[in-house]
Amino acid sequence: MQTVRRCLILVLTAAAYAGLLAQSVALPNRADSVKFAAIGDNGTGDRPQYEVAQQMTSTHAKYPFDLVIMLGDNMYGGQKPSDFVKKFEQPYAALLAANVKFQASLGNHDRPENVSYGLYNMNGQRYYTYVRKNVRFVALDSTLMDRKQLDWLDATLRDAREDWKVCYFHHPLYSNASRHGSSVDLRLLLEPIFLKNGVNVVFSGHDHVYERLKPQKGIYYFVSGAAGQLRKGNMEPSDQTAASFDQDQSFMLVEVAGQDMFFQSISRAGQVVDSGVIHRQQRPAS
Repeated sequence: MQTVRRCLILVLTAAAYAGLLAQSVALPNRADSVKFAAIGDNGTGDRPQYEVAQQMTSTHAKYPFDLVIMLGDNMYGGQKPSDFVKKFEQPYAALLAANVKFQASLGNHDRPENVSYGLYNMNGQRYYTYVRKNVRFVALDSTLMDRKQLDWLDATLRDAREDWKVCYFHHPLYSNASRHGSSVDLRLLLEPIFLKNGVNVVFSGHDHVYERLKPQKGIYYFVSGAAGQLRKGNMEPSDQTAASFDQDQSFMLVEVAGQDMFFQSISRAGQVVDSGVIHRQQRPAS
């Protein structure tokens, strides 16, 4: 258990990567909370993707999340209609049948026209926003970050009145995985807008690992890019790293209950490899 003074976050970590054991922070599973899963770099159509999807389905039976945010590279290789069946509709069939809504963002392996695939719920838009109770979600296209998108993002966040502002997209602003690492150019564009408008939490993929960053200028960053792909042993933790896991595929579960956001990262084998709770602190605009 550790206290990060800057934003008063209490985190209990099951740090399997570091060989440390800690008590897992349970998800409260409240009836009125916002429950969602996060997956990135999932669309391989291979056995590990199906096994992660099975863990998600098993979890859903006791923790009924109704939303999955997709962090890009939702589809690798061929992207014909049959590929969408093999790499999306079949692995997540049980969740889709339970009316779980998938909300995608595009990665560098995704074709631009995939914004029109109905089950991604992008409605033909590269970037878009939606609200669940007290949470404002903003999905971005980090592969093509143009001025029009940046202006839209600034206005959308400025006008948002929800307690929580959560952004997600493919390329991580902060990452300590050796294959890609931090997207510094993108950080220079996005971070000032996030700080100006009080963004709380950011989810990304691209690096095929799990990493939780220590708060960067008060914002909490997660990399969760191992729901299908995996680069085993790719993490090079730095003093920015709060927790990481690169030994197996994984996905995240998140619950926003009032002013608290609970999270777990779960491996393909069903092991909780990191968990904690973030207490929302209102930050003055910069």
